[in-house]
Amino acid sequence: MPSINFKGKALVQNFHLLVPYHELKPVKSKSLTSKVSLHDNLVVHGDNLQALKSLLPYYHGKVKCIYVDPPYNTGNEGWVYNDNVSSPMIQEWLGKVVDREDLTRHDKWLCMMMPRLRLLRDLLNDEGIIGISIDENEFSNLITLCDEIFGENNLFGVIVVRNNPRGRRLGTEFAVEHEYLVVYARARERFTAGRLPLTDEQLQEYSEVGAGGRRYRLLGLRKRGALSRREDRPNLYYPLYAHPKTGKVYLENDKNLVKILPRLSDGADGVWRWSKSKVRDENEKLIAKEVRRRGSGDKELDIFELDYAEDEVGEVVTRLFPSIWQGSEFNNETGRDQIKELFDGKSVFDNPKPVDLIKHFLLLGGGQDGIVLDPTAGSGTTAQAVLELNNSDSGARRFVLIEQEAYADSITAERVRRVINTLPNANPKLGRSFSVVEVGHPMRLETLLKADKLPSFEDLASYIFYTATGEDFEAQRINRKTYFIGESAQFDVYLMYEPDLDYLKSTALTLDIARRLPKGSGKKRLVFAPTKYLDSIHLDEYRIEFCQLPFEIYKAVKRTA
Repeated sequence: MPSINFKGKALVQNFHLLVPYHELKPVKSKSLTSKVSLHDNLVVHGDNLQALKSLLPYYHGKVKCIYVDPPYNTGNEGWVYNDNVSSPMIQEWLGKVVDREDLTRHDKWLCMMMPRLRLLRDLLNDEGIIGISIDENEFSNLITLCDEIFGENNLFGVIVVRNNPRGRRLGTEFAVEHEYLVVYARARERFTAGRLPLTDEQLQEYSEVGAGGRRYRLLGLRKRGALSRREDRPNLYYPLYAHPKTGKVYLENDKNLVKILPRLSDGADGVWRWSKSKVRDENEKLIAKEVRRRGSGDKELDIFELDYAEDEVGEVVTRLFPSIWQGSEFNNETGRDQIKELFDGKSVFDNPKPVDLIKHFLLLGGGQDGIVLDPTAGSGTTAQAVLELNNSDSGARRFVLIEQEAYADSITAERVRRVINTLPNANPKLGRSFSVVEVGHPMRLETLLKADKLPSFEDLASYIFYTATGEDFEAQRINRKTYFIGESAQFDVYLMYEPDLDYLKSTALTLDIARRLPKGSGKKRLVFAPTKYLDSIHLDEYRIEFCQLPFEIYKAVKRTA
């Protein structure tokens, strides 16, 4: 397993486990919905490390695509290290701008990235991918760090994005025109990449028309380029036989057939692109045609693959994503123009990403649904990409944006509002609403039930359920009348709580309440309450495991581990 060493690593490699869950407080006045929900399109305002940890109960293992645009650590961005790690060295870092003269700027950047990437990995589902934009300042560090966190076998690829055709000089003699999009899968063997439609230019190559009106092109079966000589792949050097009139290709000889060997242009023995077994299995895709031999001009039979532009049901075939993304749609200037258009010609944000960069990444992620997470939302480009892509392909993707800066409402959320207002109303899958939530107080055990910081019922329910069971919390299963908050593999879980100090002082699990608890799934009941008036005999009789709020939230973990 690859590993990267940097100053402070020992202090932050498990820091994500120590970050407390925080309340996620709905802000109805800033939302575009009749009911604020954590299962809507989301704009989360607050520290992204705290927000990621607080989203875990709802989104653990459920995110399809994650796009991250972190500080590139150029020394000119003015980013500040703000993770309050309990260490004198890191405490010294807090609140200070990381500039080019900072000899520890690479260490600080890695200390900032590691806990966030660990949480992002937990949020990603097994079929999901994460894409991280970066330039040469931290490119090699990012690759090594991601190899350690995601596994080097899960590196899906590195895409070169030509985003600045004019070039920029970064202390070298090169005019740098590009940056990178580093893509990792959660589990490479489970991820199926999307594909792109053929371009108009590519479609023009399919000039032949076959049975059923299907367009095709002829691809020579002889291999060209690297590893095309007989000594390179001797198993791919073998004779094929063709009928000179019908063009049908055979593996076995017949007196009426012409023998054809894979010869290179210089007359040397070459190889075929296909193995014998593939020739046998897909023989209908091969045809022999007469071509002119180079030099002499004599005619000879050669073998071609019929490469169709449409599949058997008439759908146009697709192509792999290229490793270089270039064109005006990926340029930095395009990104600036797109947000200026939304904000009445005003430049409200520096260096926004172009929308098509995110769209391309989402298409690479595959599918027309799933949750898209952007923990460094900036101006909200990712939301615009999701909404426009849903509009164009009738998709049902949903976005979750996190932005910690003060402009989270005035720019990030406002951009989402303006994009929604530009889209047609016809598609019911568009998701023309979004909810704004703010990261609130930390949910620490020692302060959890103080009168001035009482969390909402759903916040405490999600925290308790996820912490006690380690399983995903589903808010829609809550039934406050019966105290039910969810079912885990081992328990039906109940919570007796209201965000009211008088209620908490007067509420207890009693025999009457125990008798009235629903039968549920028949599993043992895990009941959280401020106190109980019930002896162990009755607890056993009603199959109840009691945990007192707030100090026994972790009790269930130990018992079910």
